[in-house]
Amino acid sequence: MSDATTHLLLPYILAAQAQKHVTHNEALRLLDGLVQLSVLDRDLTAPPGSPADGDRYIVASGATGEWSGWDLNVALWTDGAWLRLPPRIGWRAWVEDEGLLLVYDGAGWLGTTPAALQNMALLGVGTTADASNPFSAKLNAALWTARTVAEGGTGDLFYTMNKEAAGDDLGLTLQTGFVTKALVGLFGSDRFRLAVSADGSTFFDGLSVDNANGIVDQPQLPRFKAYTNYDNYVGVGSWTKIGLNNTDYNDQGAFDAGTNLFTAPVDGTYLFGATLLYKVNSSTSARMRGRLVLNGTTEIRGSLGEISATHVSLATAIWLQTMVPLTAGDTVELQGYFRVADGYFAADHTSFWGCKVG
Repeated sequence: MSDATTHLLLPYILAAQAQKHVTHNEALRLLDGLVQLSVLDRDLTAPPGSPADGDRYIVASGATGEWSGWDLNVALWTDGAWLRLPPRIGWRAWVEDEGLLLVYDGAGWLGTTPAALQNMALLGVGTTADASNPFSAKLNAALWTARTVAEGGTGDLFYTMNKEAAGDDLGLTLQTGFVTKALVGLFGSDRFRLAVSADGSTFFDGLSVDNANGIVDQPQLPRFKAYTNYDNYVGVGSWTKIGLNNTDYNDQGAFDAGTNLFTAPVDGTYLFGATLLYKVNSSTSARMRGRLVLNGTTEIRGSLGEISATHVSLATAIWLQTMVPLTAGDTVELQGYFRVADGYFAADHTSFWGCKVG
């Protein structure tokens, strides 16, 4: 049977032992030194000159004098002598001069408080960090708030992210089920970009800002300009869809030159305009009209225009412009009309354009 406890090595009072109070007091002395362990310092290699009873230290490596060979042990000054307390795995000690909590891991004392959290390879909050994500957190809310002037701060708060070179990437990745749905930041250049994706592999730029001049571009904004490269003949007294078989630009393919229709890809407010240039057939007395039509049947309010005076062939024109709210799938077309006499809507200068504005 051992004459001391397993963990703290407190001496047992043995059967038929004389002066049992000595052993008992020794055990109390050890408990008093070890329980709620708090040391004054951990940087000394030699005992201080005038210790007070109960003073405790973690002995630094390279100890000398009375502490020689006590490296990393706890030294307790009690009853006029130094008592050596060898640490075991899991012991915790508060270092008073540093305001630091340490834990002994069998080889050394490790810091567990913020003052010791420097140059860490991994840090996980509520989850396990790994080489790909050396700082990882699993939580439902996070707060960053400015240190106030009253607290000695400036009242400001800046969150700084930095990349090495313009060609590198810097940004925020927004995911659903760990599939990237949006990227915000500087990707491959110093232009600010907002890109979105349905599958995490194909991305579309929704917003791009030139850092040299602040000009904002919306690369995926629905916009088009269509025109006809042939003269569209229109008889008397019948609204006729004008054949616009070419486009100068057609973002997202929203305008179909085969059907002469613009189809709204998303809900929103759209701005449309058109130019109708008159070309005579047999008489300049024709009365020329133009309008924009929603879904093939409804005239868009504010889009109707007419010229009733005598026309000049290839010089008389109507300009139309209006805004309209559309639902995804709605169509808009340009129609022309002649009364009194027939005529043509001239090639190249008869056009229809539009874009999403809200």
